[in-house]
Amino acid sequence: MSDATLYPEPRIRPAGDQALVVEIGEGIDEIVNQRVHALALALERRELPGIVDLVPTYRSLLVNYDPLRIDFAALTGAVTGAASSLGEIALPEPRRVEIPTCYGGQYGPDLPFVAAHNGLSEDEVVAIHASGTYRVFMMGFSPGFAYMGGMSPRIATPRLQTPRTSIPAGSVGIAQQQTGIYPVESPGGWQLIGRTPVRLFDPARTPPTLVEPGDLVAFVQIDERRYRDLEEPKTSDVRRSAGPERAAAASASRREGPKVDIATSGTGATSDVGPRTSDFGRLPLACASRQAIEVIDAGALTTVQDVGRYGFQRYGVPVSGAMDGFALRIANLLVGNAEDAAALEMTVVGPELLFLDNAVIALAGADMQPRIDDAAAPSWQAFAVTKGATLSFRGLRAGARTYLAVAGGIDVPVVLRSRSTYLRSRFGGFAGRALQSGDRLARGGAPHTIEVRQMPAAWLPTYLGSHRVRVVPGPQDAAFTARGVQTLLCSAYTIGAQSDRMGYRFEGPRIEHQAGADILSDGTPAGAVQVAGDGMPLVLLADRGTTGGYAKIATVISVDLPRLAQSRPGDRVFFDAVTVGEAHEALRRQEALIEEIRRGPTITLDETAS
Repeated sequence: MSDATLYPEPRIRPAGDQALVVEIGEGIDEIVNQRVHALALALERRELPGIVDLVPTYRSLLVNYDPLRIDFAALTGAVTGAASSLGEIALPEPRRVEIPTCYGGQYGPDLPFVAAHNGLSEDEVVAIHASGTYRVFMMGFSPGFAYMGGMSPRIATPRLQTPRTSIPAGSVGIAQQQTGIYPVESPGGWQLIGRTPVRLFDPARTPPTLVEPGDLVAFVQIDERRYRDLEEPKTSDVRRSAGPERAAAASASRREGPKVDIATSGTGATSDVGPRTSDFGRLPLACASRQAIEVIDAGALTTVQDVGRYGFQRYGVPVSGAMDGFALRIANLLVGNAEDAAALEMTVVGPELLFLDNAVIALAGADMQPRIDDAAAPSWQAFAVTKGATLSFRGLRAGARTYLAVAGGIDVPVVLRSRSTYLRSRFGGFAGRALQSGDRLARGGAPHTIEVRQMPAAWLPTYLGSHRVRVVPGPQDAAFTARGVQTLLCSAYTIGAQSDRMGYRFEGPRIEHQAGADILSDGTPAGAVQVAGDGMPLVLLADRGTTGGYAKIATVISVDLPRLAQSRPGDRVFFDAVTVGEAHEALRRQEALIEEIRRGPTITLDETAS
């Protein structure tokens, strides 16, 4: 390790219109990484209004921010100022975390290959692995996945040629000269040499992960009998030690995430744990909830979503939330909810829902031809439904996702400050999964008479099969040739079949890199246009991983992400470059329209009227 890897000054690069990347140096280097974490701590201590989330990585810090609360120039000035005094920031003393691990056999099926590859016996591989101390540089890939350095090159082994489709939670693996633990069941290509019975990620815990960036991890060999003892019931036999200042410093920073700044406006309290939102979607509902909806048919994919889960990306926890945040916010406004109340996101094929109580509802987003019983139902406006009524959909005409808001909000448990569903790790929303036939949903209490708002007809979005989407170049546009950048901006791309809530894969002309697609893993903002080795763009969306290792040529601006969310495989997309300033102006125009709805005339609806 050497100071030569540090940049004289941090390099600040836009990552769309709601994030920026601060690069501190080069390579996987402990000194560089310590500076990254020092910068994150320095920004937290400044308690700047408008900082939404911080994602420290090997060599850079992703700063997510709300441009309506802090502008780009002010934020870059604050970052530069904080970076100039990093020598004054004392990081917490590293904790030592010991992870009990059963090596080989059914728990480590690749141990024989790792041994043969390195000309060692299996016992020698285990002894080398268990004798090391590994620094946690960052977290990403999946919730709780720790990127650790410090493994002996004597047991370095390449990844599997064909990744496994499912790896058990707790599996300990090797990839090249890295070691890590899969905290949740997931696909992966690392060589598995053992497994720990302890739970590395638990969304009910604060913080949700057992290890954190900066920790020192040691693996302690246990036998299968001890493994089973610890496995049932789930026991956390993890020894952790800390320096005398660790607890207080951790409580002030890593343990709680960025400081939450509360500001008041005409719409009520808003909080920096999510952009332009109240705490409604993260806190228990004030009024007693009651059964509201029974699922008769769940449709293709119906989930509970709100505006997303902020403050936990440093632990590898995706933001999730509504794909079309604009439609969700409008639907909530129309029925008198806070904009970030939980609602139902219905994808492509709508569900059939039975109302168990009178309610006031609104639909916004795709045109799925909604019907209440045998009559056509409106979209983009609030209306009352009676107990026993059935909401169904005749079929998709335009768009891809419809949102159903119910006065009082969908009431499911708050997990990590949000009611959103994250399907891959099975938490949040309704039991961490998509809705199924027979499910019953509660809603928060709401008055019988509700002041509902109206959406002006002139503002209704249209969903076509061809879309123009604006992007801010970067943060790694320099990793592409000039011809590669022009290819992105001057070509038509088609949304591919392998597109979902994690991201949209595009098909079209190949984008040319300067010298390969791989970069050292860093933070991934919403809308990042990632280009892997095949030269095809992939736009990262709501359920994206918090970090990624491919160069990002551009980032879709925030007001155009809903347009992508309402597109479908086969639709054509054209990318247009804009500046950060132009993107912020588009955002201000959108928010001005929403403010007009918020402050506009209301109509009183009585949900008890038949």
